[in-house]
Amino acid sequence: MAVTTDIVQSWQRPRAVMRRHLQRGRSEPFAFSLLIVFLVLAFIAQFPAAARVTALDPVIPVSAQMLGKGLGLLATIPFLYALAAISHIALRAFGFGLGGYAARLALFWALVAISPFVLLVGLVAGMIGPGSQLMLIGLLTFAGFLFQWARAIVEASQTPSEVA
Repeated sequence: MAVTTDIVQSWQRPRAVMRRHLQRGRSEPFAFSLLIVFLVLAFIAQFPAAARVTALDPVIPVSAQMLGKGLGLLATIPFLYALAAISHIALRAFGFGLGGYAARLALFWALVAISPFVLLVGLVAGMIGPGSQLMLIGLLTFAGFLFQWARAIVEASQTPSEVA
């Protein structure tokens, strides 16, 4: 299925979408591609805020801001892999039968699932700027991420360990 269809379905039936991704079999390139999809969309979401900064102070070019934001997003890749590994270890300690691949897939899919909200955060940051609206949308996005990640972890922990 298309990623966009899966994103919509993950807000209706998050466990079914995660189950479908796990049934594909173990594929590190697929998991990494989910992470890259999220990072590309997160990069795009940064543009309105960078354009706002340039509009307010023309000395700061958009291209320089976007370069910095892009490099910053690339620097999160090791952090996200470490977060998946830590969640795998912690969940194993609490009795969840979650494999390393399943932990990575759950985290990366949760990030992709909230990408429309990440784009909304970028629009609010660019159009309205800092304030209570941006904070509210950011909190809702984080809550959506936790919801998606928790549902994905529950489903992934119930799959056979040879796949996960």
